Formats: sequence, C-alpha cells, structure tokens
Amino acid sequence: MSKKYLDPKLIKTKHISLLTLFTSGGTLICCALPALLVSLGAGAVMASVVSSVPQIVWFSEHKLGVFIFAGVMLSISGFLQWKARSLPCPSDKALAELCNKTRVNSLRVYFFSVSVFLIGGFMAFVAPWLIS
Repeated sequence: MSKKYLDPKLIKTKHISLLTLFTSGGTLICCALPALLVSLGAGAVMASVVSSVPQIVWFSEHKLGVFIFAGVMLSISGFLQWKARSLPCPSDKALAELCNKTRVNSLRVYFFSVSVFLIGGFMAFVAPWLIS
C-alpha cells in the first residue's frame, strides 16, 4: 500500500488541507487563544507567554494579513476538496480503503481548520466590537 498508487490530485488535496490547518493555526495563535486566556482571567499567563515568545505579537499586529492568507488557503483547500470528491479510487480493496481513509481524514482536517478560522475571526474582529 504505497501512496504512489493513489491519485496525485487526492494526495495534493491532503497536503493543502494540512497547510490550511497550519495557516488557520495562525488565527488561533493571533486571536482565539489570547482572547480565551484573557476572558478566563489568565491575563498573567498570556503575558508570560508573550514574554517567552515575543514573536506571537507579530501575529496580532498583522492579524488582517494573517486572516486574509488563511482565508485564501481555506478557499483553495475547499475548492480542491470539492474537486476531489468524485475522483475514482483504485479497484484494489486495500488501496480503495486507503483512498477513502485519506479523503475522510482530509475532510476532517479541513473542517477543523475552518472551525479554528471562524473562532479566531470571532475573537479578533467581532468580540472586541461587542465589548466596546
């Protein structure tokens, strides 16, 4: 059971989904995690995280760019997921199972990424507007 027998489009979709997870993770680091920590009264924890890893501040300073990039990556991934939905799987039973497992895992990663993106977007743009 080697990946070389799977359709290259299906493998490409899986890799794009994983990249999308990391870009939407930027929205999590930028906005959702800090807002959650502060709302739970753990502002001191957030301050110590920022003092230990000051690069996190970059995400907050450039949150619009981070969200635009993550949104573009989610759009590309969603398009590739939709396009790969009807690709044929191999007729070999073991390879067909691997093909279907890859599709399911890719969809799970994609929907998790969309969830993280939406939570981060809410915390970055809607929650501050509601509070003020």
